[in-house]
Amino acid sequence: MDIQGSRVMILGGSGLVGLAIAREVLKLRPARLVITALTEDEVREGVEALRPVAGETVLESEWGNLFTPAAIKHAGRDTVLDDPDARGMMLDALFGPLSAEAVERDTLGEMILRHRPDIVVDCVNTATAFAYQNVFKSAAGLREAARRGPVDQETLEKHLITLTLPPLIHHTWVAMNAMMTVGTRVFLKVGTAGTGGMGLNIPFTHSEDRPSRQLLAKSSIAGAQTLLLYLMARTPGAPAVKEIKPTAAISWKAIRAGTVRHRGVPFERVDAVAPAGLDQAFGGPDRAARHEFGRGTLWRETGEPLTGVHLDAGENGQFSPDEFEALTALGLMEFITPEEIALDAVREIMGYPTGHDVVAALDASTSGPTYRAGVLRETALRRMEQMEAESGGRSVAFEMLGPPRLTKLLYEAEILRRLCGGNLDAAASLDPSTFCQQADALVAADGDLRTRILTARLAVLLPDGARVLRGRKVEIEPEPGEAPEQTARKGWVDLRAENWAVWRGRAAAVLREIDAQPGAEGGSGWDMQPWHRERAIRPGALAAWIFRYEDRGERIKR
Repeated sequence: MDIQGSRVMILGGSGLVGLAIAREVLKLRPARLVITALTEDEVREGVEALRPVAGETVLESEWGNLFTPAAIKHAGRDTVLDDPDARGMMLDALFGPLSAEAVERDTLGEMILRHRPDIVVDCVNTATAFAYQNVFKSAAGLREAARRGPVDQETLEKHLITLTLPPLIHHTWVAMNAMMTVGTRVFLKVGTAGTGGMGLNIPFTHSEDRPSRQLLAKSSIAGAQTLLLYLMARTPGAPAVKEIKPTAAISWKAIRAGTVRHRGVPFERVDAVAPAGLDQAFGGPDRAARHEFGRGTLWRETGEPLTGVHLDAGENGQFSPDEFEALTALGLMEFITPEEIALDAVREIMGYPTGHDVVAALDASTSGPTYRAGVLRETALRRMEQMEAESGGRSVAFEMLGPPRLTKLLYEAEILRRLCGGNLDAAASLDPSTFCQQADALVAADGDLRTRILTARLAVLLPDGARVLRGRKVEIEPEPGEAPEQTARKGWVDLRAENWAVWRGRAAAVLREIDAQPGAEGGSGWDMQPWHRERAIRPGALAAWIFRYEDRGERIKR
């Protein structure tokens, strides 16, 4: 798409890659560029770095944790974990319903809804953010607490927040729905492989085992996010979705001589006071408190920061010349520059394929529907219909393919088929008040049909809307205060006149679609199916039509 005059939002825009992409984007004169960062200092520094090249583009900034509710986006992680109210907000977001309200309450959702970007570029290292919450350490703590006695609610809640998949699912769902609401046209993710393109034999990590469970969790989350993006790209109404996944170390931001910092905090020099035996040096407090053990007797602070020549790799840290040489050596992680990533990102946004879009690569390499399977489908359907005719019964649905709404639709369509002689034209002209009584009589008289419905764990809402038939178990039960017709929409066979009026409208809509088709002689521009020619009521085909058009569940890629 054309970047000139558009509204662009770059998540993690003050980082190494984010700034490089922002500079390339600004060359194409967007109307507005919003960059986000975790902290206010980071985003202000990023905006100031971009201001000299911004031209007439309006620069805006947002800061806060994109993975939390907006009400606590400025709170530190420890604050969120220790505050019961903040912790409750996080858990409600991660495990509560996915709804429009969930989007509005979310930091990322609220930002997108407010700024209404045409283009969103996500440079946040999502996989690291979730993996380094360290679910493994939390699980060990939870097990230890359980060994000591009953686990308290706080300990359990803190562990739930460290789980990796719930926040990824929530984050993806919020991002997609917010972008669909405002009409975002392109979403590009700068992802990660987790190991800089190396295998499980990677010889270095972030001062952990090789490879550590956390590092493997990072790669796992990165892969899960890629597949969620692949699915987002197949969702009607979603933006064009792309992902660039660098598989090398990303460097560099600057080369400096001076104080060495970790996450903005200077390393303080320490020195040993005197030699100590192993028992003395490593005894005493548990490992969690050992960094303070022996202060003044075994070791001391010098009061000076660690200094030296170092390469600033942005969010990846600061490396000494020798560390950088080892990291980027041929045959090890090697490296790629942020500017190269930025060029790929901007070209993909503009619609020029780079060959580096992972989503497009998955589209090209995954196995989709086949011609052979389509031909065999008709053979399978005909054989099953023949066997049903020979047995004198109809199977309809077993509720092994959910949700219960599908089973409900299949049985209602079967009732429609039986009472309308299998003819769509008859269904399109039925009288709902008369039909509901006929349907009630059919269910009452046909024990096989009735028991199949009830055995499939569906209730039957009778025409008066106040009484039901039910079996041993019902899959969908009413929520507190929920009207019967609301529950019925989710998974009950509904015999009310109002529901048959809906089916009459559906039948009419299908017929309009069939009648609008020019037929095979008019070319291949229509999805022509055998049941269209017959104008027949086929429950499976009608349910598929509802899911495809009424529920907007259509497949858009093959």
